Amino acid sequence: MMHYDILIVGGGHGGAQAAIALRQAKFEGSIGIVNAEPEYPYERPPLSKDYFARDKAFERIMIRPAAFWAERSLDMLLGQRVETVDAAAHSVTTADGTVISYGNMIWATGGSPRQLPVDGSNLRGMHVVRTRADVDAMLDGLDDVAEVVIVGGGYIGLEAAAVLRKMGKKVTVLEAMDRVLARVAGEPLSRFYEAEHRAHGVDLRLNVEIAAIEGGDYVTGVRLADGEVVPAQMAIVGIGIIPAVAPLLTAGAAGGAGVDVDAYCRTSLPDIFAIGDCAAHANAFAGGNIMRVESVQNANDMANAVAKSLTGELTEYHAVPWFWSNQYDLRLQTVGISAGYDATVLRGNPDTRSFSLVYLKSGHVIALDCVNATKDYVQGRAFVTEGLSPTPEQLANTEVTLKELAAELAAT
Repeated sequence: MMHYDILIVGGGHGGAQAAIALRQAKFEGSIGIVNAEPEYPYERPPLSKDYFARDKAFERIMIRPAAFWAERSLDMLLGQRVETVDAAAHSVTTADGTVISYGNMIWATGGSPRQLPVDGSNLRGMHVVRTRADVDAMLDGLDDVAEVVIVGGGYIGLEAAAVLRKMGKKVTVLEAMDRVLARVAGEPLSRFYEAEHRAHGVDLRLNVEIAAIEGGDYVTGVRLADGEVVPAQMAIVGIGIIPAVAPLLTAGAAGGAGVDVDAYCRTSLPDIFAIGDCAAHANAFAGGNIMRVESVQNANDMANAVAKSLTGELTEYHAVPWFWSNQYDLRLQTVGISAGYDATVLRGNPDTRSFSLVYLKSGHVIALDCVNATKDYVQGRAFVTEGLSPTPEQLANTEVTLKELAAELAAT
């Protein structure tokens, strides 16, 4: 039987960073990384941006060169998927029947894309954006495609739409809710991005219900509930992920929409930690609400906390959430978590394509969405970490930098 002092399940951002951080902390025990994909760890965000646009080769989005892992005695078990966990025996079994025992385990599996629950969703030409293989499959058939339908107006869908418009494809975005980015952003930001995509030629439709995917072997269109068929030779579905935690839950771990972890990223099972997209935790920047945070920052910072805990320094996870999205020539940078906000302040003019939307709750700043406004993003961080309470008028005044405003508030 194979054995590792620390077994990491998942080779995405969280799993890779956990291994790196453990070695940086001088952990000398054996480390194995079970990765369902055949590739060494790579960055996910470029999949819907630079890699999809063919602006970056795969080698340029690898987290570390292939040789890095072996040089640090990090065993990469590629193309293997953990099917079952035996928490009492401290072992896992992979899909090919291999049993691996462990001292401690870090579960960093992320999630799998939600599928459309309609007829035809398995036709050729239907795609999701989660792995290199997903994007390679899209790129392989793209030259013969003139029309693309994107289901879902979240970041993945909108980023893909921007890339496809640059390629000259006819793009239709179908969103079930009454605005894009509805789950993650305030209405002013949603309306700004809707206008931007329409200005770039995207047919963006809201409040849309999909009835079926049309086609024989291959997608030919997307049929809406009102009977209209939107023609397409390719459809991309970006409607969220399902956390990949079934083996842990079956083994008895607490959880539901993810696996529950405590302040130290420990699951309810002995010696098993969970990090990244799949880990449901009480987030200090969301009023302590239990939530999963799907971001590179969250995965990396959780990994670093767990690595410290496993090398003698028990460390709580406490990190300011941040995120970014590139669409056309727009760079959105987000700090904080806007969920639960009760007021917003627009700082700057969206017509200039450089502005910030500030989110408040009970008068305190909890998050900022900054579009082509890096200075606000950098200086606004202190407002989130310290829960500052400026007036809406102060926030809206772009004559005063956020750094100056923070100093002014601190002095009063």
